Amino acid sequence: MTMSPVELERRVRQLDNDVQSIYELLNSISSTQQRHTNRLGELAVKADGIEARIDVLDAKVDGLDAKVGTVDAKVDGLDEKLDAVLELLRGTPRTEP
Repeated sequence: MTMSPVELERRVRQLDNDVQSIYELLNSISSTQQRHTNRLGELAVKADGIEARIDVLDAKVDGLDAKVGTVDAKVDGLDEKLDAVLELLRGTPRTEP
């Protein structure tokens, strides 16, 4: 089936328009991808900053945990001493565990 020159020219123009539309869509997609890439980069920098802060807080919590453990041990020691003093004041002999 052969096309007339007019039909052929119309078909070529339509294909040219289709190709131009495809290039416009690809350009739009490329622009959107670039914006997304930039935004993801910004978010990655923020996430890194947050992670660094979390690491600092984690170290502080570990330090506080050690201090609480020390205070807890001291309170246990004071509790034992207080029990001994109360036993002496009451005149009851102290039994060792």
